[in-house]
Formats: sequence, C-alpha cells, structure tokens
Amino acid sequence: MNKLFLKTGWILFITFILLGVPRIAGLFADQFNYANIDPDGAFAWISIHHIVQALLLLPVMFILARTKNYNFGFSLGNKKVGLYFVRLFAKIFSAYIVVSLIIVYFAGTFNPFPYALTSRNILGQLGFQLFLSGPSEELIFRAFAISLLSLYIKGEFFKGKLSCANIIASVIFALAHVRFEFLPFSLSYDPFQLVYAAALGLAYGVCYERSKSMVYPMIMHSMSNVVAVGVSILAGFIL
Repeated sequence: MNKLFLKTGWILFITFILLGVPRIAGLFADQFNYANIDPDGAFAWISIHHIVQALLLLPVMFILARTKNYNFGFSLGNKKVGLYFVRLFAKIFSAYIVVSLIIVYFAGTFNPFPYALTSRNILGQLGFQLFLSGPSEELIFRAFAISLLSLYIKGEFFKGKLSCANIIASVIFALAHVRFEFLPFSLSYDPFQLVYAAALGLAYGVCYERSKSMVYPMIMHSMSNVVAVGVSILAGFIL
C-alpha cells in the first residue's frame, strides 16, 4: 500500500510540474505587447512561452544530471537507433498527412487559419514550429517527464515496447493541450487533438527511450509540426 501511495504521489507531483510550468510560462508571455512584431498573434506569444518553459526546467535538469547522475539524454545517444526512428517516423507521418488531406478535401472540412497568411505570419509560425516547438516540448514531456517518472514507475506493455513511464508522460502531454481557466472556471478541448497528441507522444517517447537521447524526438516533433503546418498553409491557398 505504501508503494502505491508513493507511486501515485510521484505521478501527481510530476503532473503538477508538467502542467504548471507551461502555465507559468504563459503568464510570463502575457506581460509583453507583441502588436508591433506580430499584430495577428501568429507566433510571438507562443515563441516566448516555449522559450520560457524550457528555461524554467533546464537548470533543474542540469543540477540533477550533475548531482544525481540522471541521464536526460543531452547527448546524441545511440545514433543508429535514433536516425532509424526519425526515418521511420518521416515515412509514416508523410503517409498520414497524404491520407488526411484526401479526407479533408472530399469531406470539405478544411479549417482556415485564424490569421492572415502573410509572409510574416507564415515565416514566424514555421520558424516557431521548426526551432522551438520540438526542442521545448520534448525537453519537458520526454526528457524530464520520462526520466523522473521511471524512477518509481516501472513496468512495460506490449512485450516491452511501451513503458509505463512513457504512457503516463504521453497522457500528461495530451492533457497539456486542454485549455482551462480558473476564474471563472472553464474547460475546452478538441478530442481529436488529445488523441493525436497522446499517440505522437508515445512515438516520441519510444524513440527517446531506445536512443537514450532527446535529440531525435525533438527532430521528429519539429518535423511533424512543420509538415502539418506547412501543408495546411499550402491548402489554405489552394482550397
């Protein structure tokens, strides 16, 4: 029973950090006016948000790595395994994008961007997706989350292919995409986005655990975001 309480408390503690740090970063990003550089709100706020959330956890990770010898995967790890996952993911995700485009085209369900597709907005959004989205989120939800969760959460599923720590981290990653407010309390989310985020989180997590490096999941994450956003931008001009 004590072990159960310990594991439950540890999961709740890590969840609190993982959901709290992005919230704090958002409050920080709210302090600035981006009207001059990003009047449509396409990239500036979210860029500052992701930089700050990474900076909040990086010192903690460096301290733990030096004092406790925790391996967060700052090195290139197993290059062969990492690059194998990157190539495999690129093929699977490309096929997914093609199928999705076909479905969206025939179903007529394409959702236009919430801002004008100007050169500034396009470059800003793609720059954010390429340089910040993957590195920041993988640092938090894979390197930090899986490494610390695995200290007390053991066990695997599907013949060792998925660890419990990876599954829990992926669920928390999905929950991070839920939009909520306290005063007044409100909760909004897209069910498809939650499933999508959890599924990708599992893929990134497997790559992280097998390659022993956060670099390759970062590449996969940024790749998926750039391709998805880039294709959506092209579709916005065509459809």
